[in-house]
Amino acid sequence: MPMDESVRKAVLAAVPSLRAFAISLCGNVDRADDLVQETLLRALANIESFQPGTNMSAWLFTILRNHFRSEYRKRRREVEDGEGRYAETLKSQPEQPGRVEFREFREALAQLPPDQREALILVGASGFSYEEAAHICGCAVGTIKSRVNRARTRLAELLSINSADEFGPDDQTRAVLAGGERP
Repeated sequence: MPMDESVRKAVLAAVPSLRAFAISLCGNVDRADDLVQETLLRALANIESFQPGTNMSAWLFTILRNHFRSEYRKRRREVEDGEGRYAETLKSQPEQPGRVEFREFREALAQLPPDQREALILVGASGFSYEEAAHICGCAVGTIKSRVNRARTRLAELLSINSADEFGPDDQTRAVLAGGERP
């Protein structure tokens, strides 16, 4: 049965955001791409369970998150590059101040507890409302708001930021720190 064109467009439009979210979860571009690919395969295999008129991105993000959590549980006993020797060979020195700031931001983001990082990325970087993020994470809206607030506060502490004006020109980064929500 051919896929409805509007559903196809909605799935394709969500891919860049799915990839960004997957990278933030995995910390590895190749794994993130595999995670997005598996998410899309699962979504297309179960497209009949998607409720037309609901948020396609939220549905896809939920599939991605659930698959990531399942894979994480399977791999948590595996040790890959325990001493980080291989990972260090992949590093490249920053070529400009923006890269340094971005690296520091990523390192600070990685220090947040996973539930706070996830909530912050969904609301701040991916543009989901608190309600949509709560649905994706399977928790209460108040829990998401609390996680996002704690994550923003901790991220600002880690980066020694007293106001959004002190951190780079990137609007999305400012939105994360300042508490901007999707209009």
